[in-house]
This record gives sequence, C-alpha cells and structure tokens, in this order.
Amino acid sequence: MNGEIFAKLEQKIQDAVDSIEMLKMENEELKAENARFQQEREEWEQRLGGLLDKLQSLDTQTGDSNNG
Repeated sequence: MNGEIFAKLEQKIQDAVDSIEMLKMENEELKAENARFQQEREEWEQRLGGLLDKLQSLDTQTGDSNNG
C-alpha cells in the first residue's frame, strides 16, 4: 500500500515538474515575442512621428503661403 501511494506521489511530482518546464519554455517564447512586438511598435511610432512631422511641415508651409 505504501509503495502504491509513493508511486502515485512520485508520478504527480513528475507531472508537476514537467508542467513547470513546459510553462518556463512557453514563458521564454512569450518574452521573445513581446520583445519583437515592442521593437515593431517603436518602429511604427517612429514612422508615424515622421509622417506627422511632414504633415505639420506642409500645414505650416500652407499657412505661410496663405498669409503672404
């Protein structure tokens, strides 16, 4: 009886360890994916900022030519 209980406990512990290892791997994958998304977002923000600067420059030029 004790041997059977010990075997069940051992299996549950092994299952828990396996689950933890899988979660660690998934966590690392998600961290890498998050880093890629952050980099992509920064690139989009820079591009958007550049476009907004161009639009603002055009607006300023248009305003200057209307006043002149």
